[in-house]
Amino acid sequence: MKKVLSILGVAALFVCIFSMAAAARPETSTWTGWISDSGCGAKGMSADHKGCALKCVHEKGAKFVFVNSESKQVFNIHNQDAVQDSDVGMQVQVSGHLMEDNSIHVDSIMPATAK
Repeated sequence: MKKVLSILGVAALFVCIFSMAAAARPETSTWTGWISDSGCGAKGMSADHKGCALKCVHEKGAKFVFVNSESKQVFNIHNQDAVQDSDVGMQVQVSGHLMEDNSIHVDSIMPATAK
């Protein structure tokens, strides 16, 4: 009987650990918007801004940011290396999760689909 209770106790412990790990995993979301630079923010929501954004990021120390198309809210991008130069200058869909500091950790960036 003690052996059965020990096994059940260990099993319950594993269930708790896996439940906590699943709850701690951030929820993935997808947003539609533009990749801009931290200097221009929402003003960089156009194809014409691509050259300026790339110059500001690569030569002037600005960071890539994401601008939501609907709300015009600007989000810092947590992992800058997720952004490629080809992602700038077009509307994109960004998948990732919101960090505690309100930045986006990007999992993927792809061209936005027309609605």
